[in-house]
Amino acid sequence: MSERLSASTLGRLAAGVGAPQHPASVGIVHLGIGAFHRAHQAVYTEDAMAADGSTRWGICGVTQRSRAVVDQLAPQNGLYGVLQRDAGSAHQASVSARVVGAVLEVVAGVEEPHVVVARIGDAAVAVVTMTVTEKGYRRAADGSLDTTDPVVRSDLENAAAPGSAIGRLVRGLQRRATTHGTPITVLSCDNLVGNGEVVRGLVVDFCAALPSPEGEPLREWIASSVTFPSSMVDRIVPATTDADRDEAARLLGLRDEGLVVAEPFTQWVIEKDFAGPVPAWHRAGATLTADVAPFEAVKLRLLNATHSLLAYTGALAGYATIAEAVRDERLAAAATALMAEDSLPTLTRPDGLDLDEYQRSVLHRFANPALKHRTTQVAMDGSMKLPVRLLGTVRERLRAGAEPRWAALAVAAWMVYVARGADVNGTPLPLDDPLADRLRAAAAGPQGGLVDRMLGVREVFDEELAESQTFRALLQAHVAEL
Repeated sequence: MSERLSASTLGRLAAGVGAPQHPASVGIVHLGIGAFHRAHQAVYTEDAMAADGSTRWGICGVTQRSRAVVDQLAPQNGLYGVLQRDAGSAHQASVSARVVGAVLEVVAGVEEPHVVVARIGDAAVAVVTMTVTEKGYRRAADGSLDTTDPVVRSDLENAAAPGSAIGRLVRGLQRRATTHGTPITVLSCDNLVGNGEVVRGLVVDFCAALPSPEGEPLREWIASSVTFPSSMVDRIVPATTDADRDEAARLLGLRDEGLVVAEPFTQWVIEKDFAGPVPAWHRAGATLTADVAPFEAVKLRLLNATHSLLAYTGALAGYATIAEAVRDERLAAAATALMAEDSLPTLTRPDGLDLDEYQRSVLHRFANPALKHRTTQVAMDGSMKLPVRLLGTVRERLRAGAEPRWAALAVAAWMVYVARGADVNGTPLPLDDPLADRLRAAAAGPQGGLVDRMLGVREVFDEELAESQTFRALLQAHVAEL
């Protein structure tokens, strides 16, 4: 067995694999250091430091729940590999690997909340980035902070050991405000519409829920010293398998327990609204813009919506991966029609982006057989994803007097996925969703009433959609067919 990747074994990397340079200090705290961050923002940050010679942008990565990433990266001094798989046949795909050294520190947030608060409060830290997924923001049905959530309530009462992402963030900002007051940029990288404004609103909600002598001064300092730019991120990062680790060991010459796998394509669009210095991400390929919204809408309504359609229909049809689903001509045609007929009419073209080429690239990327992106992985958290990926398109097309047939197919497939719980071959399908019990209860009962019962889940469908006879009829037809 190969030696394990670490600072002490870097000299034994395979020929042709460059050794990364560890930055000198932590300048970024990242909340939610999962595979996506390591394959995306951390890579941009390392490349930005290489581009301008900076050494101040080391990352302190914080796990939200599990300590798995700590166990993977701590023995490796924060080092890990990115295995990049290009398109091609399953046996001829181009594969390459690099080692990333941007992560200086990994903290288990549950076990060491005081360390997280101290790091965000450190004057040397100028940026907090976040990938905590949609459910990690703990929002109520109206989008505000859910102050009835037990973890949020605990964070409001206990400054020393916050357990939620927003609680950790605000308590860290509070430390800054009461010590040195250095401005800081908070940058969400999650698939949320207007993610910067979402985080700003949740932070304000948290401050408002604090006892009066505590919350108002903090809110005022945040308003003057913290910015919340929005961003749009894109890169397909499937779950890492043992086979991936074995292949990376052959390429690197060292064993890597923190390996992540990714496609070649990567994109990061960032609103240029910074409270202070940030890495030279633009020199690493990121786009800085005054308005992220058009880019964000394109990604959510073309790429993410299509991903969900293929995930639910593909899983129901018995396909294990998105690439397998795209090879089904019926599903590929539905995905193409969703983009062209339903999503495209709702979009404003961002400057410099060819939407025809973008649509073609979506299916090309999804068809990459080397990625093995599981349909059930993409199908996770549907109650959180559908409103931002599909239901806005449905709502806008209905208001325009159109029938969003293909977007409705994706929603209907999600309903059947929840209700059936198995594919056409009888293989169980996991329901990994924060509303799993609520959804199962709504789905239980005769098939004929499934649509009505699911439309009654107000955490997903608002009154406008639930009362649309056109939408209801489309869903019923699709459910019957599925």
